[in-house]
Formats: sequence, C-alpha cells, structure tokens
Amino acid sequence: MQVNDACCAVSEFILLGLTDIQGLQYFFFILFLLLYLTSVLGNGVIVTMVISQPRLHTPMYFFLGNLSCLDIFYSTVTVPKMLTGFLFGRQPISFGGCLAQLYFFHFLGSTEAVLLATMAYDRYVAICNPLCYTLVMNPRTCLLLAMASWFLGFAHAVMHSVMTSQLSFCGHNHIHHFFCDIKPLLTLACSSTSLNMTLLNVVTTSIALGPFILIVLSYLYIIIFLFQKVRSQECRWKPFSTCASHLTVVALLYVPLFFNYTPPSSSSSSKRDMQVSITYSAITPALNPLIYTLRNQEVRSTLNSMLGRKLSPGGKWQGQDS
Repeated sequence: MQVNDACCAVSEFILLGLTDIQGLQYFFFILFLLLYLTSVLGNGVIVTMVISQPRLHTPMYFFLGNLSCLDIFYSTVTVPKMLTGFLFGRQPISFGGCLAQLYFFHFLGSTEAVLLATMAYDRYVAICNPLCYTLVMNPRTCLLLAMASWFLGFAHAVMHSVMTSQLSFCGHNHIHHFFCDIKPLLTLACSSTSLNMTLLNVVTTSIALGPFILIVLSYLYIIIFLFQKVRSQECRWKPFSTCASHLTVVALLYVPLFFNYTPPSSSSSSKRDMQVSITYSAITPALNPLIYTLRNQEVRSTLNSMLGRKLSPGGKWQGQDS
C-alpha cells in the first residue's frame, strides 16, 4: 500500500477482482474477453451501419447508434482492467485513476438510462402519432434529445466524482470489487459519508427511476392506443414487434440496476452487488447488438447488404420500421 507519510492519505487502491481461484481466473478471462470483443465489434458494426447507410438515417437508428457508442465505451471502462486482474492478480489503481473510472462508469451508465427513455418516447410518437412523426422527431429535436441525455449523465457523474474526491482515505485500500464503484469506495473512507450516501440514495435512484417511469408510461400509452384504435390483431402485433428489441434492452439494464442502486444503500459492498454489476457492465453491452440484429429486419437486411457489398438506396427521416 502506498501511503503519503505527511497526511497518511491512501494514494492508490487494490482491486481484488471477482475471484482468487486460479482455475476460475483463466476461465473468466476467456469468457469476458469474448464478451468484450463481442461488445466492441457488434456495437461497432451497428454504429458503422447507422453512419454509412442512408436507409438507417432515421430517428430510431440515430438513437440506436448513440446506444451502441455508449455500450462500447461502457464496457471499456471496466472490462480491460478486469481482464488484466484475471491474468496478473490483484490490480493496483491510483486514486486519480479510481475517480476517473468511477466518473466514466456513472457518466455512461446514467446517459444510457436517459437515452432508453428517449428511445421509448420516439416509439410512442411513431406509433401513436405517425402523421406528425416527421414534424415532432425532426433531426434538430433528435440531436437535442441525445445531447440532453449525454448532459444529464455528465452532470450526474460529476456530482459523484467531486463528492467522492472530498473524502479522506487513510486506512485499508483493498476494494472488494473489479472496478472503482461508489459503494465499495465509501466503505474505505475515514471521513463522514452521510452526504454521499444521501446523494446515492436520492439522486442516483431518481436518475434510474425517472427514465424508467417515462418508459413505462410511453408503453402504457402505446398499449392503450393499439387496443382502442387498432382492431386487427396483425396490425397490433407489428408495432409491438418493433418495440421488442428496445424492451429487451430496457429489461437487461434495469433489472440488475434496481438490485444495486435503487434500494436504500448501505455502506457495505456484497458479492451480490459485484455479480449484478457484471451483468450491466460486461454482459448487457455484448447482448445489445445481438438483440437488435436478430430481432430487427431493417438492421438484418442492411447488414446483409453491407456484407454482400451492395449499396442501399437513400432514405429520409421516417418513423416506421420496415
């Protein structure tokens, strides 16, 4: 442990990782390396398609491109450091590096939560008000909504990073986690963490619950609209099928997120918290491109066209999935 003799302040932390069992470390290394490569390559392909293919220049795919970009960075914040730990054991991380990891993890995570709510609103307008869709979800509005998502994530992460940087760390420096998250860091602080815990319980819970409530309301309105206005079962099913990928991604993010952050937080970090964190930091970013590719006909046909080196016809901003 490196300690500043003048003020006895911890200058680095030790990430203990997922396990100390050598056989499991090698297995986990291969598993999470494959997940990371899937995340980077899969989301990279989606970003490339959205940028290069005119037929995907629609609001829905604009937001999907933002989501895929987020997932690439999100998994990169934690997984490479975790992979190094599997190969070389416990990983040291400087105090500044720890704060940077905390910042980017919460910046990207909270941005994704808000972006998923924006995508739900886009589906609501496309299905419930299709005649005004191009007017409401014009390129300027889509850009403003995306920028608002990124800004809220930025502000949320800055708050936690600044508050954590004000704490004193003068004792143990072993973090029982595979990355620097707020809850395990607070257990090591020598100074009072009551304000940090309040912010974690109130602000972070609001960042998670607020978008989730908007998503639920959007889909409630969609369901009510379809059952009141659409008589044909087939016509009802098609809008639901276009929303299936988004709902699956929402479930993959929010189910583990609620386990970790929405209950009133104690200052202890359990193995359950660490295992749940793996889901949305490593597994979900790898599954998202597969979900959108397998369930979305437009993405599949565009990918086939790219692989077949066929140019797709130009497209305009429109709301409906083909």
